[in-house]
Amino acid sequence: MDDNPLLDLSGLPRFGEIRPEHVQPAVERVLADNRAALAALLAAPEPPSFARLVLALERLGHRLARVWSPVSHLNGVTSTPELRDAYNHCLPLLSEYATELGQNRALCTAMQQIEQSDEPLDASQRMLLAQALRDFRLAGVDLPPPQQQRFGQLMQEISMLQATFQQNVLDATDSWRHHATRETEVAGLPESTRRSAARAAREAGQDGWLFGLDAPTYVAVMTHADDAGLRETFYRGWVTRASDQGRHEAELDNSRVIERLLACRHEAATLLGFDSYAELSLARKMAGSVDEVVGFLDELAARCRPQAAREFAELEALAGRPLAAWDIGYFAEKLREQRFSLSDEQLKPWFPVPRVLTGMFGIAERLYGLKIRHSDGVASWHPAVEHYTVDSAEGERIGGFYVDLYARPGKRTGAWMDECVVRAALGEDISHPVAYLVCNFTPPEDDQPSLLGHQDVVTLFHEFGHTLHHLLTRVDYPSLAGINGVAWDAVELPSQFFENYAWLDETLPLISGHHATGEPLPGELLGRLRASRAFHAGLQTLRQIEFALFDFRLHAGYDPQAGSRVDALLAEVRREVAVTPAPDWNRFAHSFSHIFGGGYAAGYYSYKWAEVLAADAFAAFEEAGAFHDETARRFRDSILAVGGSRDAMEAFIAFRGRRPDASALLRQSGIAA
Repeated sequence: MDDNPLLDLSGLPRFGEIRPEHVQPAVERVLADNRAALAALLAAPEPPSFARLVLALERLGHRLARVWSPVSHLNGVTSTPELRDAYNHCLPLLSEYATELGQNRALCTAMQQIEQSDEPLDASQRMLLAQALRDFRLAGVDLPPPQQQRFGQLMQEISMLQATFQQNVLDATDSWRHHATRETEVAGLPESTRRSAARAAREAGQDGWLFGLDAPTYVAVMTHADDAGLRETFYRGWVTRASDQGRHEAELDNSRVIERLLACRHEAATLLGFDSYAELSLARKMAGSVDEVVGFLDELAARCRPQAAREFAELEALAGRPLAAWDIGYFAEKLREQRFSLSDEQLKPWFPVPRVLTGMFGIAERLYGLKIRHSDGVASWHPAVEHYTVDSAEGERIGGFYVDLYARPGKRTGAWMDECVVRAALGEDISHPVAYLVCNFTPPEDDQPSLLGHQDVVTLFHEFGHTLHHLLTRVDYPSLAGINGVAWDAVELPSQFFENYAWLDETLPLISGHHATGEPLPGELLGRLRASRAFHAGLQTLRQIEFALFDFRLHAGYDPQAGSRVDALLAEVRREVAVTPAPDWNRFAHSFSHIFGGGYAAGYYSYKWAEVLAADAFAAFEEAGAFHDETARRFRDSILAVGGSRDAMEAFIAFRGRRPDASALLRQSGIAA
């Protein structure tokens, strides 16, 4: 047991040594140790105190998180059947422990005694206690024993269902292939996409081109393929993944998973006294009520729908015919080229990954007084992964992060930041924060670096914004450090804020340079790129609102007697909101991992909610200057540093001097207020 690499917390995870057989023994060991330590704490004769009880609990949670983080991460970026089995076996164990902890009446009473005592506590300590007591209630601590037991069963089942959902999407995506043999079928595709597909065909002993359904290939086809039949094939493959309409095995259909997941969430919420899972979800968010969220989305939809309708009408006018869903991206790119003399492929040579990373790190260094350096010899899970350290300008270690940028089989799609190590300063137990920054870009080929479209660049900036939020916290308690304890509809503020630095005249020269010559992005091209920022903002905003309304109504209006009505509800929302078509066989919900496999259930609206905060926050930099020292210091101190130790609205007001105003977002998006 002592040689189990997962139990070595002396440094970074020993990724090169971790094997599936290490997972269950490590988790069981930590859970057993934590239970014994908690029993000893509660049995002690001394009255409970913050230092003796709360700090001890933080240490226990921090150790468990450090052991589980590399397991969860590896399951997302390098999934194998053996690792998946080990991961799935531990989910019920972790869920059982979390429920057991949350329903521990003696522990809750001890926390209440500390809160009500005369012990001097600072604001962070009081927030930690307040959130802990809230979480006890949301874990069912006040329920009678039979209901507590049922709640625990539901939490375990929800955990397993979410994992199954994600795994079905991954397997359905990885199993999909399309073999093209005609030159006309691949006309218009970027040369890099064609080369990759031709190589895949050769390796499979076939002629022509063999395509997978990885995100870079899908986007390239939908944006550039001249053959409408190829676009329809890929669109159908993408929106029917893990559904009854997909071309994969029936056992990968997520229909039953969705139905059962919604039923479990609803039952858990009603056990706690909420009318719906949406109400339960809001207990940890800035928004105060279901009506407030729906009203926010409806108002935003009303403001942007006329513009979206005009944008779609322009596309149909360009095409000279009604458009199908798989035509929209293609003709949007044609219109963008026509309007701005600018195309995604035209920009890619100017955004090689090494240049973008160097420039992005330089922007963060200038804003926040950091030093970001590449680390050699750090063990990772794939040869393409890099590690970086982050120090203050004075040379003091702040933390570090891994960068895993490229798509590959066994890696789930999308882009995300996750926690490897959370900052902790618990007596002698001091940990610097470490993050995972993950994307799914096209891998480099031969001697050519990976070349990014500008939207890829924005995605990278978004995830690095999350990374900075994780790294620059000054909170000592892991439960409140970085993104932890932050209201979920405010957690996207730092990421969406940092996206702005991918668009500025001052910063675009820092993140661009021709991959072959190093020549800077020409001023004329830079200007056209800047001018294109609000292109189709109405359609893009309306698409996000469609997803958010579907998610929120699904969880707010769930009726156990009627079932989920997923397809019918999505159709209703589209009729009310969307201006673009969607075929009857579209099964978008079956791969909507944010809400069925991740943490955004009844919370997808958070992206638009936080976008209001981010645009308004960045307006302060527009007023003072993109790198204004005092404004950057206030943003770091008021938003990034405080984590969940301060109410999200109070933190925003501390930075901006007032409550948020949506006009900045509407102006930034080119949508008239």
